[in-house]
Parts: sequence; structure tokens; C-alpha cells
Amino acid sequence: MNLLVNIDVDDLERAIAFYGAAFGLEVGRRFGAHGAEMLGASAAIYLLVKEAGSPAAGEPPEARRYERHWTPVHLDVVVDNVGAAVERAVAAGAILERPVIDSSWSRLALMADPFGHGFCLIEFVGRGYDEIAD
Repeated sequence: MNLLVNIDVDDLERAIAFYGAAFGLEVGRRFGAHGAEMLGASAAIYLLVKEAGSPAAGEPPEARRYERHWTPVHLDVVVDNVGAAVERAVAAGAILERPVIDSSWSRLALMADPFGHGFCLIEFVGRGYDEIAD
């Protein structure tokens, strides 16, 4: 199985700039003015232009919006140094929603991208998830 990550955005050039600066991703391919493949993570990330207000999902369909919104699905970006990663992401336009939280298994920061999508930056400590696994 291959995993593809698709992220809806309303401004492709701004999204390419953000994901490049925040995470060091590079454009692999462009799909005209409607999308771009970003490479450099363990899975390809596809930035897909979807107009704000266009139908998203559900019955009746919910409209897409790009202010901060909650969803149960988000990206976790594993980094070597969460402090440096937070600084880089904020400089690129991310919002730090919760400062770094230290636990027995990680150092974790809750963030949002400029398009309202939540993500976490995680620096594993000790044995990472194995510290809390049953």
C-alpha cells in the first residue's frame, strides 16, 4: 500500500512556499495551476487548489474554508529538534497554538498552517511511542 497525503489550499504558490520553507519539501511535479507534488517526506504531499466556499463533503456539503478548523485527521511531522522546527515553521507562516509539551515519549508542539490545517511537530525521546505502548 502507498500513502498519499492531499492538502487542500486556496493559493498554490503560497502553499508551495510555506511547505518548502517550513519542512524543506521540494516540488516534484506541478499539475498546472491546480496542484503540486511536494517531495522530501516519507510520503508525497499533494497540494490541491480548491476554492474557498466550494463544496467539501457531507449532505448537504460543508463549504471549504481556510481559517483555522478542526478535523480528527492531521499531520504529525517527526523532527530531530522540535524547538528549531517550531522556529522554522513559524517563520514560514505557521501558528504555534500550544507551546512545546514535554512527556516521557516526546516533545510535542501543536501548530496550524496558513490554510487552517492543524499539524503537530514531534521530537521523540527515549523509545518514542514504545515508551507508552502496552
